Amino acid sequence: MDRGKLYLVGTPIGNMEDITLRALRVLREADLVAAEDTRRARKLLSRYDIHTTVTSYHGNNEREKAVSVANQVEAGKKVAVVSDAGMPGVADPGFRAVEECVRRGLEVEVVPGPSSLTAALAICGFPLTSFRYLGFMPRRRAERRSLLLSLLRDGETLVFYEAPHRILESLEDLAELAPERDLAVARELTKIHEEVLRGRASEVLASLQGGRRRGEFVVVVAPGKGEEAPPLPQLADEVAGLVAMGMAPREAVRAVAGRHGVSQREVYGAWLERKQA
Repeated sequence: MDRGKLYLVGTPIGNMEDITLRALRVLREADLVAAEDTRRARKLLSRYDIHTTVTSYHGNNEREKAVSVANQVEAGKKVAVVSDAGMPGVADPGFRAVEECVRRGLEVEVVPGPSSLTAALAICGFPLTSFRYLGFMPRRRAERRSLLLSLLRDGETLVFYEAPHRILESLEDLAELAPERDLAVARELTKIHEEVLRGRASEVLASLQGGRRRGEFVVVVAPGKGEEAPPLPQLADEVAGLVAMGMAPREAVRAVAGRHGVSQREVYGAWLERKQA
């Protein structure tokens, strides 16, 4: 019996020409293509005259389908996993099939391809010695703000995905929590309406409020610049401003302290003095 193999195949994120010769060969030679969206997969395969059988493999059935895929590989079949666009397993279904195949000692091979993550990082223009990838941000505002607060103080470049109906909320949070940090917000990468907006969060927010917000967004937050922290009275003013906008005092203190890399106790003390005065 021939030895089966699982392939993770990167597919175009927009422009259909962004597919490798190796990916086309693997998709043509595979016994089965497990696709997040069978319609999109068949459209891609049809364009390149590939007639491999396609089955569904998406977020709602991934757990059970991973077992089915591994069974096929164990039986000697070549199975290619593809997501809607980009790399399977990176914010898309795929990892459970890998996990199951690895658990059984089956062979797994990656066929790299386009990714909105690396495309956005390449075009942002920020230092990338290191960066923190966050996937999709939490839907609840309190959880999202808490996550941003904990990460912004580290000063790393941050990159995350955001849905069109939540992009304004995320930018509002960044405008409040990191008003001096630069951003690059990429939309529709590699497609006809590709757009990259750069500037402070408030500036990008203003640009998007009156414009189109279709397509998945990738947000890249520039690293902190490491400037010397402002004097404590100024930090107390920042806390007071956030509290006046409705933020809880404790959260406002944490936000300001994290933004400038100073002690929360010092900021809280300065704010109390200002409040009492």
